[in-house]
Amino acid sequence: MRRSAIVQPPSAAAPPNEFAVEAEGLTRRFDGVAAVDHLDLAIAPGTIFGLLGPNGAGKSTAIKMLITLLPPSSGTARVAGFDVVREASAVRRRIGYVPQLLSADGALTGRENLVLSGELYCIPRAERAARIADALAFMGLAKVGDSLVRTYSGGMVRRLELAQAMLHQPEVLFLDEPTIGLDPVARRAVWDRLFESRRRFDVTVLLTTHDMEEAATLCDALAILHAGRIAVQGSPAELTSEIGAGATLEDVFTHAVGGTVEEGGSYRDVRSTRRTATRLG
Repeated sequence: MRRSAIVQPPSAAAPPNEFAVEAEGLTRRFDGVAAVDHLDLAIAPGTIFGLLGPNGAGKSTAIKMLITLLPPSSGTARVAGFDVVREASAVRRRIGYVPQLLSADGALTGRENLVLSGELYCIPRAERAARIADALAFMGLAKVGDSLVRTYSGGMVRRLELAQAMLHQPEVLFLDEPTIGLDPVARRAVWDRLFESRRRFDVTVLLTTHDMEEAATLCDALAILHAGRIAVQGSPAELTSEIGAGATLEDVFTHAVGGTVEEGGSYRDVRSTRRTATRLG
């Protein structure tokens, strides 16, 4: 295994900071076009925060900058108290990430996937077995931990991916469409594990979703992006009350983007989403 692929354990304490995720004027341009345009965020520790918006609004680009996969064109951001540009390695050691696309290896068992994660995150060998057993039990996968992941249902795969991302006990967890392609029962099982993870580990969660019910159920606060900028930001209750009695998050979403929602994004977006839904379904 290449040593460069291994995430070294945290060695320095984060500087004092009241926010788990903070961004000021965070901007990313591609060929002169701003995919994310002066994004400002301040997410308190222990919060479940949602980034919503139509396809092409800048959600994925924002996430990639915050997890250090994409450098910003301008502006600043700090995650777990560390600058995403100047202290990228420190940020990576303190975050977990579950992408939209399948990340678990179907040719390995659930336990083997977690062993690999433990090695990548340099979890001490003396602690590794106990942490893996605890993670499998916590995610309701103890009975299938030694079965190949290719035999798992979609909900089981997502719970395993959450276990992988949480094994090193990150301070901030990033989730890209965490329940896409799941049936209602599996979706609620994932929601339950997220709530319990927040309670048990005091983890901060930043997720993207197109599911308004998911946003309303999970999120303490959210921001709706449109054309790279934040259109509205607040708690679900605050945002719906501003629209009027009986309003839903769908009403807030429609109002925030001015009814100009792109129908499904690019061909690549559609292909990627359908591939994920097929694998998880």
